[in-house]
Amino acid sequence: MIHSMTAFARQPIKASWGNAHWEIRSVNQRFLETNFRLPEAFRSIEFQLRDRLRKRMQRGKLDISLRLEYSPTEADAISINEKLANQLIQAHKQLQAAASTEQALQITDLMRWPGLLQTTELDTSRVEKDLLAAFDEAIDALLSMRQREGDALIDIIQARLDGIAEQVIVVRGCMDDIIQWQRDRITNRFTEAKIELDPERLEQEMVMLAQKVDVEEELDRLDTHIQEVSRLLKKGGTIGRRLDFLMQELNREANTLGSKSISSKTTAASVEIKVLIEQMREQIQNIE
Repeated sequence: MIHSMTAFARQPIKASWGNAHWEIRSVNQRFLETNFRLPEAFRSIEFQLRDRLRKRMQRGKLDISLRLEYSPTEADAISINEKLANQLIQAHKQLQAAASTEQALQITDLMRWPGLLQTTELDTSRVEKDLLAAFDEAIDALLSMRQREGDALIDIIQARLDGIAEQVIVVRGCMDDIIQWQRDRITNRFTEAKIELDPERLEQEMVMLAQKVDVEEELDRLDTHIQEVSRLLKKGGTIGRRLDFLMQELNREANTLGSKSISSKTTAASVEIKVLIEQMREQIQNIE
């Protein structure tokens, strides 16, 4: 099987501490590139996330985001250090008695005293465990979509390969007719000009022409590249770079076929082959 690099996955999380969801967007890229948008409290798990992605993917640009919302009962709660508060109140009364003055105790001033207000922090280790488990599920969903996209790409590419193979058959079938057409063309020109044609010289020219327009090697290489692309599609795995290289080789042979053409049929075949190659190349850019 092959995998497309274009995919999207969203994995929700529902737990006692609250709700969250992962989102992973993937597009084509020569190498593996990961960009994270995480709450500051969970920046520490970014290395683990990168490591999990590297173990399961080779190529692609991934944008990963985490949205998190704590439940009211699990959110950080504020409590009062009652023992310290009572001590501060008693101290305030003693100071008033010593100064023989009455002054109301300002609660806001009291709240500023260090240690009076205490925060009960959430157990982030439990949250991290749930987040990492859900992240693995998000990767599974992303890979599943990448595989489905890859299966669709196989059909598209194979259809273009079949089209190229048909054009190769067309060119093979018309080469003898093209040589005969060129022979008749030369003969007719000499006849119209009322010039006696030397049969031996004509044969020499036709031999040279046949060598010049011979595309048998190009057609054989096109067939070979078609077979190799089909083999890689069946083999699967990380084959994007190999397929991209084969597209360059196919295009090279198509260009040579066009440069040797002396017939509209072979020229049209060369153009059609290059169009099909370009269509495949666009799809192959998305293959991992």
